[in-house]
Amino acid sequence: MGSILRFRKLSYLAPVKLHTEKKVEQEKKAVDFPNPCFSPEPTKRAPSPPVRRSGGKEWRCMDNCCWMIGFLCTTWWLCLFLFNCLPATLPGFQVPESPGVRLKREGLTALHPVVMVPGIVTGGLELWEGKPCAEDLFRKRLWGGGFTEIFRRPLCWLEHLSLDNETGLDPPGIRVRAVPGLVAADYFGPGYFVWAVLIENLAKIGYEGKNLYMAAYDWRLSFQNTEIRDQALSRLKSKIELMYVTNGYKKVVVVPHSMGVVYFLHFLKWVETPPPVGGGGGSGWCSKHIKAVMNIGPTFLGVPKTVSNLFSGEAKDVAFLRAMDPGVLDSEMLGLQTVEHLLRAGRTWDSIVSLLPKGGETIWGNLDWSPEENHACDLSKRKPLGERNSTDGNAKRSGLKEPVKYGRMISFGKAAAELPSSLFPSLDPKDILVAQTTTKKNSTSSCSEVRTEYDEMNREIIRKIAENKAYTARTVLDLLRAVAPKMMKRAEAHFSHGIADNLDDPKYTQHYKYWSNPLETKLPDAPDMEIYCLYGVGIPTERSYVYKQSPSSRCKSIPFRIDSSVNGDRGESCLRGGVNFVDGDESVPVLSAGFMCAKGWRGRTRFNPSGASTYVREYRHKPPASLLEGRGAESGAHVDIMGNVGLIEDVMRVAAGATGLEIGGDRIHSDIVRMSDRINIRL
Repeated sequence: MGSILRFRKLSYLAPVKLHTEKKVEQEKKAVDFPNPCFSPEPTKRAPSPPVRRSGGKEWRCMDNCCWMIGFLCTTWWLCLFLFNCLPATLPGFQVPESPGVRLKREGLTALHPVVMVPGIVTGGLELWEGKPCAEDLFRKRLWGGGFTEIFRRPLCWLEHLSLDNETGLDPPGIRVRAVPGLVAADYFGPGYFVWAVLIENLAKIGYEGKNLYMAAYDWRLSFQNTEIRDQALSRLKSKIELMYVTNGYKKVVVVPHSMGVVYFLHFLKWVETPPPVGGGGGSGWCSKHIKAVMNIGPTFLGVPKTVSNLFSGEAKDVAFLRAMDPGVLDSEMLGLQTVEHLLRAGRTWDSIVSLLPKGGETIWGNLDWSPEENHACDLSKRKPLGERNSTDGNAKRSGLKEPVKYGRMISFGKAAAELPSSLFPSLDPKDILVAQTTTKKNSTSSCSEVRTEYDEMNREIIRKIAENKAYTARTVLDLLRAVAPKMMKRAEAHFSHGIADNLDDPKYTQHYKYWSNPLETKLPDAPDMEIYCLYGVGIPTERSYVYKQSPSSRCKSIPFRIDSSVNGDRGESCLRGGVNFVDGDESVPVLSAGFMCAKGWRGRTRFNPSGASTYVREYRHKPPASLLEGRGAESGAHVDIMGNVGLIEDVMRVAAGATGLEIGGDRIHSDIVRMSDRINIRL
């Protein structure tokens, strides 16, 4: 009974602080064996910290960041688990049959060797030599892997991915090379496929290492520099010749994607050109070795978002993040100005300049006209192709008071994007370039005047750029020459963006800078070779931008940014967040992807003198219905289309021996024919 009473007293009347077992034993020993010679003085107890009533620990900002990162990672892996595991276990859920299984059952087998050419960004890069900060990363992926190094040492990572700003090649003491083999671009990161789905389906009908090849290259370099440094073009030529011989003298089917399309176009001219500039294959090499070129998401005439990326280091996604939380990208924490550093690294990658719009105002429009004029902004309300007639393209759409002037790729302010051109100032962008040069000679810049990563631009030059109001596909090149002269001088020695007046001029065959521009080079003399343009449609795609001057006054900050507060009028959805949208695959507008196959190369033209057959195959975008569909089996997005079952089937049938007519010829859902007809170009 005494024990029970003492327990009640301890529990209810005199609660005490709990101790560990070790501490309790020490206290017992101190009580049982007191030291008679020592009597400790009473000490003051330190005041205990205030206890939160909620009983929880107070979280810091870092705790919230770690929690958020952990939550996103957990959600990502959970989605991967659902996608890979649940379809096989849920009762009544049937996994859709893959094109490879179905076509194998129909009797298709591997016939023509297949060469895949990856595009920009998607190919892996690994380190072979680096600075002390990367000494433990030998032969590890800096790009196209787990990207853990971005968080561990971001500035070191960017330093090793940047190229030399003078030569466009490796900086001293750094060697980063393309990952070889199929693993170079099968997955961009864990669980994010690029070529993996197509490779898997091709394997089901008999493809393997001897008849399937990934032509990996360092996508940062200019196309000719991939040959100068790595002999990438020579290795591609030798591989195609080897596959042709070892597979029973069957011609090769080449499948390039995105920037890989213009890279392979450069190869087609290089392989015919005599050495030392070219590969020395002669005029009949392509006709002998290549059956078809199936261009996926082609960037033949450039990509408008390249302009914003090189001008201010941003596109719609970055502008959206800035609008949501300006402090994230503009923070100077740890001295890292995120967008500025990315812009500095990106401007050393000469390959990006190959994606600037080609053809100038003839193709992309001027201040008052563009091929997409009267474009239906709401793609979901567009009539099917069979219900449209020739008057639809000229009639004003309901909800559009004035046609959107897409030809103005960069406009400073919403008014400048809509004003008649007669109200614009007469300042020529070339005058800005002259003023910029004069300023450099006559002034010494201080930190407060440096406004970009590379160029010393004072506030007067910035004001003149904004005063010019609007820039077209022609004048935007002068704008980039003013704000990034080092990049443009170096890169324009490797790329050209005009239209040839006379393709018989020897300069177009002797200088490699014209070879990746379909408007300044001829297709090979290969009448039996087929050219396909395969791309997605039905997704709003960036076409032009509304800019403003940046409010930041920091040293070396970017002085311009997309004005994400600008939106179109009610009922008009073309202008959203400072970006005008047209039809495309989310990255490449229909105009760039389809014009050459729909008109520029159709029949015998000066760009296609041998009359090689061309086909336009469009895939209407259909988003996934649920998480279980992953990125969707009918997606038309620029990268996700690599898993589109219709596209995979088309590639497999052509690889198995079918012709363009046998797979159905043209399949068009967009307004590419009308747009092409509106372009007045000599064929």
